Amino acid sequence: MARPIVNIKKPVLSEEEKNTQKLDQLKSELAQNADGISDTIKLLQELHDSGILEAVQALVEAKEKVTKIALGQLTRPPVTNTINNAMAMAEAVSDIDPAMTKKLVSSLSNGLQKAEEGLQKDEKVGLLDLYKAMNDPDINRAIGFGLNLLKGMGEGLKK
Repeated sequence: MARPIVNIKKPVLSEEEKNTQKLDQLKSELAQNADGISDTIKLLQELHDSGILEAVQALVEAKEKVTKIALGQLTRPPVTNTINNAMAMAEAVSDIDPAMTKKLVSSLSNGLQKAEEGLQKDEKVGLLDLYKAMNDPDINRAIGFGLNLLKGMGEGLKK
């Protein structure tokens, strides 16, 4: 009967054989991806010719200085205030009903058109005209909206 194999010897490759295997594998990968590699080389040459590659290389080499400058700029009070204001506005806008926003923007657009027409007429408005305008349902609705808007703003400012 044969003896069981208890000792397996793996072939030990010399450094030269390892390098040869790596080169063979690299050649195979190059052959499989020849089009992509060719396009990459063309792209690199274009970037080099235009000076962009050199600028990117300088930027990468100066990454610590660039990072310090960028962080210094981002932590300036005007920038942080802008970021905080944008976040507060985004939060406030998220509470508003989109249908109401659409209606308000549409009404504002219509109001701007009417205001432009009024400017073209260049008519003088007197106190009696204002009194008569109060009876116009559209104007009365807008004034009521404005008064309620001011009331809500006042309540909000109290908090």
